[in-house]
Amino acid sequence: MRCLPLLLLSAALCAPSPLYADEAAVMDRLKALEQKIDVLEKKLSDQEKCMKDQESCIADQQKKISEYEAKFKDMDQQLHRQTGPETLVTDGLRIGVGATMVVQGTDNTNATEEKKNSKADASFSEDITILKEFEGLNSQAFIHLEAGQGAGLTNDLSLYSNVDYDANDEENVTVSEIWYEQGLFSDKALLTFGKLDPTAYFDNNEAANDETTQFLSDIFRNNPAIEFPDNTLAIRAAAIPVDWLELNYGVFDGDSDWDDIGDNLFNVGQVTFKTGFFGLPGNYRFFGWSNKSRHTKWLDPAKEKEGAYGFGLSFDQKANDIITLFARYGWQNPKVFNPDITASGDLNYSLKHSWSAGLQIEGKPWNRENDVFALAVGQAIPSKDYKSAFDTPLECKSEGHLEAYYRFHINDHLSVSPDLQYIWNPFGKDIADDTEGIFVYGLRTQVDF
Repeated sequence: MRCLPLLLLSAALCAPSPLYADEAAVMDRLKALEQKIDVLEKKLSDQEKCMKDQESCIADQQKKISEYEAKFKDMDQQLHRQTGPETLVTDGLRIGVGATMVVQGTDNTNATEEKKNSKADASFSEDITILKEFEGLNSQAFIHLEAGQGAGLTNDLSLYSNVDYDANDEENVTVSEIWYEQGLFSDKALLTFGKLDPTAYFDNNEAANDETTQFLSDIFRNNPAIEFPDNTLAIRAAAIPVDWLELNYGVFDGDSDWDDIGDNLFNVGQVTFKTGFFGLPGNYRFFGWSNKSRHTKWLDPAKEKEGAYGFGLSFDQKANDIITLFARYGWQNPKVFNPDITASGDLNYSLKHSWSAGLQIEGKPWNRENDVFALAVGQAIPSKDYKSAFDTPLECKSEGHLEAYYRFHINDHLSVSPDLQYIWNPFGKDIADDTEGIFVYGLRTQVDF
């Protein structure tokens, strides 16, 4: 009996107190809240990550859009003849002015009565370009004014492809180009219409496409086996579906007379693959064309309403940071000729195909990084039907061209280019009493305002 009080006291001391039970409940609730907070923090972290991914995605899309816009701007600038640094007059209005003077001499004027006669001639041209960008409308307008004086040596030489593409014996100011261009589908496409220069969009080349700063000879400016019309009424569409592919299609007045345009259409389409082999840029262009203006069949002159057609390619590729390689090839229907296309005088002819190749070297190795040396060789190959069309047998040899120039960069507004050319088998050796090669020496001065 004496142990009973002790047992009761021990039981009382070991039983949990109400205060201790409340603290345990609070601790359990705190742990539950901490777990909920961890879950919420994880969800919030996931949401923040998702938001960052969305922002990154939006940034990538904006970057791609900016790249497309830059590509189209660069493409459009490269497609047109450069006239030196442009002056920004007001927002979106740019004016460029350039002047080119060419002096050339030769030891053989094979188109004159005094053949094998030495002669020197000059030519001068001036270009004014005005470009207005309408940013709110995603479009732009362009006008190119041109004037010139002097035919240079072009009237003194009978060749399949002449020696001074810049010669422009038109003293009055003419509108060479005037067009309006609209960007479409977030600048993934362009539509251009007005008076257009077809060589600004087709058969273009980074190393051989501008007679004011690059090669002077016609065969290296564009392929002579392509029957491009003069600047005329036209519409052109372009697209860049992906960053390595450009598509161009144009419809032009084939005889450039602005009359009966539906009967004389010149159609041309071009695909350009923009590559980056070994981290170096390149352009590989493939195109085909047709001309519905009137042509005459060589072996059946009664057929005077024939069409012409052909295809070609134009490549340029950076070999390293200073050397650019280029090549061209063109073929056309050899059975017909355009009576409006003649050599000096009234000599009709037609080519079957033509090729050219060359290189351009920048002057960095000799501490003249803005200077350029370039060399090119090519041939214009006449049609066999043309050879067989005359009673008197023709030689119809392939006319060869070699040209080299060095462009001295004097300053940002002045460059001077000595230029040497040699032509063998001139006009296929079919100039009476004159089959010798022709050497042409020259000097070009380019002033940009």
